[in-house]
Amino acid sequence: MTEQVEAALRAAGEEEAMGWAIALSALLITGAVVAAVALRRAGEPEATSQLDAEAEANRWLIRLGAGLIPPGATAWVSAGEEAGQALTRAAECHRTARALLAEARTAAEYERVTRMARDGLAHVRTARQALGLAADAPAPAAVEPTERVQQALHGAFLENGSNSTTVSAAL
Repeated sequence: MTEQVEAALRAAGEEEAMGWAIALSALLITGAVVAAVALRRAGEPEATSQLDAEAEANRWLIRLGAGLIPPGATAWVSAGEEAGQALTRAAECHRTARALLAEARTAAEYERVTRMARDGLAHVRTARQALGLAADAPAPAAVEPTERVQQALHGAFLENGSNSTTVSAAL
């Protein structure tokens, strides 16, 4: 009988030891996964997505185009040589940035468009200063689509097979 008791105690001890071993293994695996994810995230610099880069490039190009619109015809007509050269360089930057944007496919190419548009804005700033105008023109305001435009877009999306939920989120 003592052998049976000893065997039962050994079995209970082995089961308890097995439970601790399983719990320890689960904790070690979880720790390894967390460490691997943390190392991977720490090693990767946060990169700008291609869509974000494209939107940023478009925003700067639009801002440059708005800067080239004269605040008053007489101001541009009476521009001195310095202002005229700066406006010419700004227009060249705008033209080049538009051409680059049309061909851009990667985040680096969109970044090049952004730099070109910012250079153009620097030339616009120089021209405005030469004309005695405020150096920085206000950024163009965002235009909200009218209800009629939203309805037309909604219909166009639905005709192309989009569901109502997706269309509402897009508008």
